[in-house]
Amino acid sequence: MGKLISNPIIVSELFIDEAEILRQVLSESYQQYERYYSPQGWKDYSRKIVSSVDSPNVDKILVAKRNQEIIGSLQLFKSSEKAYGNPELEIQAPIIRLLAVLPRARGYGVGKALLATAINEVKTSGQSNMYLHTTEFMDGAIQLYKGFGFRRDESKDFVREDILCKCYRLDV
Repeated sequence: MGKLISNPIIVSELFIDEAEILRQVLSESYQQYERYYSPQGWKDYSRKIVSSVDSPNVDKILVAKRNQEIIGSLQLFKSSEKAYGNPELEIQAPIIRLLAVLPRARGYGVGKALLATAINEVKTSGQSNMYLHTTEFMDGAIQLYKGFGFRRDESKDFVREDILCKCYRLDV
């Protein structure tokens, strides 16, 4: 683990030839949540997570690398329609989805680096706020989001697979 600490985290956009590696990173990063889903629900959700890399709706995919290895990622979308196929949420602002950090890379600031970069991108684009959705069982992620100033916006919550997807908003 000493090597992991000594080299900086570099955040950049995903290169097309890194897509397969990112699919593996996403799969490994989200595996811990399988127990919260029905078998079919997990199969569907994990398929969506992996296929998200190829979605034409994603605006930008950021990856965090250390020593040229992808250890985390985050996806940015322009609206709730693009992010979830759900225009009824009426979010016409950037939405963060699928913040992922490999289990062995957690606790080293990877998620913070990805989130800080995404927030900076949104500020630079002139947007005034951004959103994300998470679930109760992703408590580590919730603490990270709150640390950056994200606040609950219950008016934009939704339910999928009997799981409440809680909305958080950040005014930038």
